Amino acid sequence: MGTLEGKVALVSGSGRGIGREIALKFAAEGARVVVNDLDAAPADETAADIKALGGDAVVCVGSVTAADFAERFVTTAVDSLGGLDIIVNNAGYTWDNVIQKLTDEQWDAILDVHLKAPFRILRAAQPYIRANPTEYHRKVVNISSASGVLGNAGQANYASAKAGLIGLTKTLAKEWGRYKVNVNAVAYGWILTRMTEAVADAGAFVEIEGRKIKAGVNAQFAATAAAQIPLGRPGTPQEAAGAVYALCLPETDYVSGQCLSVNGGKG
Repeated sequence: MGTLEGKVALVSGSGRGIGREIALKFAAEGARVVVNDLDAAPADETAADIKALGGDAVVCVGSVTAADFAERFVTTAVDSLGGLDIIVNNAGYTWDNVIQKLTDEQWDAILDVHLKAPFRILRAAQPYIRANPTEYHRKVVNISSASGVLGNAGQANYASAKAGLIGLTKTLAKEWGRYKVNVNAVAYGWILTRMTEAVADAGAFVEIEGRKIKAGVNAQFAATAAAQIPLGRPGTPQEAAGAVYALCLPETDYVSGQCLSVNGGKG
């Protein structure tokens, strides 16, 4: 029996990268997972991989910023999998610029995906959590960033959203303690994903919701940055997922309102 046997987990942005590894880890430990991605193909692939391993998963495709998404996400968990025990707000991306060049569109898009969307999902989940008390602790893990803790040049929008998410985390820990819900955050440093991997081509881009977003990190800069990490390297998506998993275990039932830095020792 896995450590999360019988639990139902929502993981936004779980078709790729860190979110995918969180979903796979949860499923390996017995949780049933609602997989989400902007696109059907990666979400379906993650769900299929979970089922191939003997787990259970359903898919909820769509943008977390859509007005109807939060209710649809929660309803999928309750109606298709019979409950709601773990919420991981992971979906997001970066769209960087220095403040004098940062547009209102960039600001709004990043605040919407990293702060407004988690707020909406948690708000949508509250009536179910309140009406269905449990003997065990439910878990919420919000994915923040070192940028939200320390700030980062060129990321006024992203850093502000991730700092706000920490504030939301600490507030919900106080509001939801009476429901036996632990609400925590993890603040990642450099984790290798399609948005942060070292690339030789400075013109690498991905398309997200019709927007062309710069992806990857200059290879020379990446080498310098890695040398500044005490562990000497960026983290893997699997390692990133491990931190989230740890906060969902019964062993962390008395940990709430905290932000765990996952950065290889870099302050």
